Amino acid sequence: MAVRVLVTGANGFVGNALCEQLLREGGHEVVAAVRSASRRTVSGPIRCLVGDIGPHTGWQQALAKVDVVVHLAGRVHVMRDAASDPLAAYRSVNTEGTINLARQAALAGVKRLVFVSTIKVCGEGQAQEGDEPYTERQPAHPSDAYATSKWEAEEGLRASAKGMGLEVVILRPPLIYGPGVGANFLRLMRAVDRGWPLPLGRVRNHRDLIFVGNLVDAVACCLTHPAAADKVFLVADGDGVATPELVRRIAGALDRPARLLPVPAACLRAAGALSGKRQAVERLLGSLRVDDSLIRRTLGWSPPYTVAAGLLATARWYRSVVGG
Repeated sequence: MAVRVLVTGANGFVGNALCEQLLREGGHEVVAAVRSASRRTVSGPIRCLVGDIGPHTGWQQALAKVDVVVHLAGRVHVMRDAASDPLAAYRSVNTEGTINLARQAALAGVKRLVFVSTIKVCGEGQAQEGDEPYTERQPAHPSDAYATSKWEAEEGLRASAKGMGLEVVILRPPLIYGPGVGANFLRLMRAVDRGWPLPLGRVRNHRDLIFVGNLVDAVACCLTHPAAADKVFLVADGDGVATPELVRRIAGALDRPARLLPVPAACLRAAGALSGKRQAVERLLGSLRVDDSLIRRTLGWSPPYTVAAGLLATARWYRSVVGG
């Protein structure tokens, strides 16, 4: 069923991919909400400038005749946050900005809001190899300001939607990769491409990721599926890998050798503590397992792309950007 969809954060990594899919495959009418006109958006959707997102953003024009909102925009996780009060900065955009949008959406007659949250609401991962994977049933355990703001947004959405006729669907993805990716995943690709030796050969873990094509497919599934209403879903590729295997797969996609040094995890943790990069090291060493059986069982959804296909698409994009 085709609907009119408002996509916030349409200029972003996930937003661009979602707009492309909705226009290409769903036959939907797409309204792309962007903060400024300076960045290029995928051609096709109706563009609507909304400015900075926060508790006082006006959404009336963007919400006109909209059936479903997909809320992607937010203040992303920042490794070195310069804000004097990081939690307040995250809350203003991610929590208060989201609740403000939901309230205006309900008043505008929007039927459903799909909110892309984060697996970090569940926690930072499993401490030991035998620990159970994350599921929707476990209590939230956000451990930083970014995750806390997202969790509070989830709670605020559920409270705001009650009695207002607005259905809320929440998705919690792990690390997202694909064409246009940035941050740590892009840095890892650059290191592999340049042939830098990586001290990760002895890491034994399991990390679940999600290809952007799989995430936007899950979002598209949640737009109108009746069983998605008022549900929380974890989503992943379903083929988690150890960090050394991820490096090998990236290397293969880039047609480069994987240079992995067998450095003990204890040495890496010590180096992380001394350099002030403890959290970044733990993300490379620790496990993060996701049980996404609920969305598969409830909606009949399964990821259309394998990890191999996702990494190959990411590598092709990378080559188109950096050459070689």
